[in-house]
Amino acid sequence: MTTTFETQRAALADVVAIPVTPFAEEGSVDPGTYRALLRRLLDGGITTLTPNGNTGEFYALTPDERRLVTELTVEEAGDRSVILAGVGHDVPTAVASARHARELGAQMVMVHQPVHPYVAQSGWVDYHRAVAEAVPELGVVPYIRNAQLTGARLAELADACPNVIGVKYAVPDASKFAAFARDAGLERFVWVAGLAEPYAPSYFSAGATGFTSGLVNVAPSVSLHMIEALRSGDYPTAMKVWEQIRRFEELRAANGSADNVTVVKEALASLGLCRREVRPPSRLLPESERAEVAAIAAGWSI
Repeated sequence: MTTTFETQRAALADVVAIPVTPFAEEGSVDPGTYRALLRRLLDGGITTLTPNGNTGEFYALTPDERRLVTELTVEEAGDRSVILAGVGHDVPTAVASARHARELGAQMVMVHQPVHPYVAQSGWVDYHRAVAEAVPELGVVPYIRNAQLTGARLAELADACPNVIGVKYAVPDASKFAAFARDAGLERFVWVAGLAEPYAPSYFSAGATGFTSGLVNVAPSVSLHMIEALRSGDYPTAMKVWEQIRRFEELRAANGSADNVTVVKEALASLGLCRREVRPPSRLLPESERAEVAAIAAGWSI
């Protein structure tokens, strides 16, 4: 029997939320606050969650913390959300994390880009194939940030692993995305704009049907408004949302995205929803910028 992954594919063609990981005063993961933030997303209409994504500070968490975050997400979401668990690091660690997610009941895994100074394109295929073959029952979504990777390599991976069903594409070049998607197979995969709302309109025009979001932690309705406009082909409305979120996303993207997570947590802190602390190599937002972030968050219909 061939698995079609219809539910998983539909979940990717949506707002793919990347929850933050809140920390308690002593610095540990705060389970109660994390659950409350998840409930807020679910109550706000979000139905696809990615625990252990970059907005969740994946690389700053310990292995035990990453397992905890996945467990809390599956428990809290129940059948209200499709879970796309982030996995990565070395191959054995990524495989173990994927199997753990499967045991918990997650439906998909997102494979973070290999963290290695020397990435061969054939090695990229081997890395992802090892994960995909370990969990054939799960949908697998490569997270692509490598501008040198060709669409033909993704097609090669999917030929070997039919559970590779979607792509989180995060190369900041809409033209390259359009070419990559067509070289790999535009209809073969669900294409997720991996650089969130700022890139969603241009990537949707080239074939994306979903986008990731960290902003959604702060204002689920804003993200949902954008995807509704994009689904209907109403680009003027989508760009109105783009204008609304522009400054917030510029603050996140400044200095090589140094404050990407920091700005989201600062907005949540201004709303009294979690502490602002992040872990190195991220940093707290300077006092001079906190009021601007709070004003932006307060101005959204939340």
